Amino acid sequence: MGQGQRGSKDKKSKETKRDDSPAPEDGAKCRVCRFPLLVALLQLLLGVAVTAVAFLMLAISPSLLARETPHWAGIIMCLVSILGFILYCINYQPDERTSLQFIVKLLYFVLCTTGLVISVLVVAFAGHHHSQNRSLACKQEGGDCVCVLNESDPIARTFTYQEVSDCRSITETLPLYFLIQIFLNLAQALVCNVAAFIMWKDRYQVFYSGLQISAPSTQLWQRV
Repeated sequence: MGQGQRGSKDKKSKETKRDDSPAPEDGAKCRVCRFPLLVALLQLLLGVAVTAVAFLMLAISPSLLARETPHWAGIIMCLVSILGFILYCINYQPDERTSLQFIVKLLYFVLCTTGLVISVLVVAFAGHHHSQNRSLACKQEGGDCVCVLNESDPIARTFTYQEVSDCRSITETLPLYFLIQIFLNLAQALVCNVAAFIMWKDRYQVFYSGLQISAPSTQLWQRV
């Protein structure tokens, strides 16, 4: 009788364990909502660096276009990092039980994705202008620097950079800044991609099969 009762108890305990639905993750163990601290810090540093380099480029000549001095990309990244810090300060609730947590997480995911696209766009612009400036032939005309892509072509496109005292800043310094922007924005794109992936993984990686295994209630599911 003792062995029969023991076997019956073991069987019931196994069924109980199998029927139990997965409990919400403990807030002390779940660090998904805590992750933006490092990511947001990197985004802030990279955003400040991109903005600073862009203004250094603008100091060479006020004739540079907005796509050549992507300070706007750095400012947007700083705003994304601030939202990441806000997300870090919000108390974690499983399954986004508070509307504030859901809204901030959604905005952070959207802005990270937008930051990824913007960073790739800046890399494309910087790469184009870097190769273009390396092939320019420039000469000083008063307080301006006049550059052409092909000196032998009389109708070649001409670029006039105003308030430039030395044309070497156009042919040497400016391409260096474009190269720095390429590396900084590649790093920004990588960080934004990591942040967006973690947000997506937190939301959609864990799911339930919808199969009921020896459960008396239709609300108890097997986790996969």
